Amino acid sequence: MDNSKDTEIKQTKATKGSITALNKVRTDLALEVRETFKDDDVEIKGVILKEDYDKKKNIKVTTVEIKDQKGAEAMGKPIGTYITIEASRLGQEDESFHEPITKEIAKYIKMLAGDIDRKEVLVAGLGNREVTPDALGPQVVNNLFVTRHFKQEFGQEFLDDHHMGNVSAISPGVMAQTGMETSEILRGVVRETMPKLVIVIDALAARSITRLNKTVQITDTGISPGSGVGNNRKALNKESLGVDVIALGVPTVVDAATIVNDTMEQFMLGQGFSDKEIGQFTSELAGQSMNNMFVTPKNIDESIKRISFTISEALNKCFA
Repeated sequence: MDNSKDTEIKQTKATKGSITALNKVRTDLALEVRETFKDDDVEIKGVILKEDYDKKKNIKVTTVEIKDQKGAEAMGKPIGTYITIEASRLGQEDESFHEPITKEIAKYIKMLAGDIDRKEVLVAGLGNREVTPDALGPQVVNNLFVTRHFKQEFGQEFLDDHHMGNVSAISPGVMAQTGMETSEILRGVVRETMPKLVIVIDALAARSITRLNKTVQITDTGISPGSGVGNNRKALNKESLGVDVIALGVPTVVDAATIVNDTMEQFMLGQGFSDKEIGQFTSELAGQSMNNMFVTPKNIDESIKRISFTISEALNKCFA
């Protein structure tokens, strides 16, 4: 990597950096929560930021590490490590970029998982395969090379001889399809198959349209499905499943109200309105009936297909 820096996150007294504003931000990305805190004179203890940018590959990696409960309360996220990989060509049909980004994703999965090639791993592709922006998880599972059944038939020696990990996979669907919480399904599968690690794949919500289909977040804290779109389900983490959980996601939707808010804010700044006037206007705007509307790019079908293949290839590299 070309550039690297570690810094303490600082809280701002400005309107956009207030805790009130933070609570209104609909995003699953720890990086975007961090960005709501501008550099000012109040440090947030227990939150460490590290940024790496590889200019040649055009890949930026940001690690947000929440060290203690104070940091967790300030960020509104559990204690743990959140790695965000930003790659502008992630969703594009570019074979020259596919290999570098695949290796980058695999690198950070391995970093969080440890000796992943020696663990029994269950990959869970969350989401609704019938709704394209939410189909990332199921499509990743479709492309995944599963091997657990080989051990059942030929024994562990077969996997070792062929340099294969012990991988199983499931797409549990969503509650509207099954009538069951995803956590209930996965707890049953974990109890029967006894993996040492669960990797959950899910589509996320972002605050910025510039990160849609261009960002991968990997975290060792698990995930609360649907949290970014205000549809919280029971968390999938070590406490709920009984095994280590790594969550990997890509933002595919953004809150429509956020787009309107940002557009109006930039317009009013250009017209010379004060921060107080802008704050009053955006507060009133937030009360309008756009809370359940989310936007996704028009090329989402092609993007999901390519990104799901890239992620599955990264996972396959981890298990080889």
